[in-house]
Amino acid sequence: MDVASIATVALSIFLVMNPFSSLPTFISMTQGRDVHTVREYANKAVVVAGVLLFVFVIIGSPLMSAFGVTMESFRVAGGLILILMAVELVFGLKLSNVKDESDAPWIIVATPIMTGPGVITAAILFSEQYSIAEVVVAGIIALAFTWVLLRLAPTIMRLIGERVLSIVSRIVGLLLAALGVEYLFGGAVDWISLYGPDAAASVFLGLM
Repeated sequence: MDVASIATVALSIFLVMNPFSSLPTFISMTQGRDVHTVREYANKAVVVAGVLLFVFVIIGSPLMSAFGVTMESFRVAGGLILILMAVELVFGLKLSNVKDESDAPWIIVATPIMTGPGVITAAILFSEQYSIAEVVVAGIIALAFTWVLLRLAPTIMRLIGERVLSIVSRIVGLLLAALGVEYLFGGAVDWISLYGPDAAASVFLGLM
């Protein structure tokens, strides 16, 4: 396994998960609970997020093949999703509804906040670019850092405040936007080279 590849994938998964934006939500949903319960919720949230991540790392590509989806088109779609996530973070918008608090707080934090469409997309894309072993190790590293942040959430919020977390979250959003653009244009170029410019022009005209 290549250490540089593992570090790259781990950082990317960590950025897509963006636990910095999850901290205020996690704290608000666990407010009034004792320290033991908060840490238990953090443990469960990371475990559920990890299971979802690794399931799609292993079966994501076969699942795409079963539905007849090419990797090139998936990269374009994945790039669009990451860009939309970045728009949410940078501009403080809410394009998705995660207000259903009938579930346990740790379930909502695990999915869709931590392991939403962006993480699932990244898991499938990375499993195509790198070996599954490298992606799994990188995922474990990213989840470990996320777990530490969640367990220390009250302390972190008390020390640096919600405003600093908001700034960090926006910086992460910019990085996600750049990653999304890379996937979008890379997938588009590969799709055109695979099917030819005539097919691309036909698809474009069909969408108009």
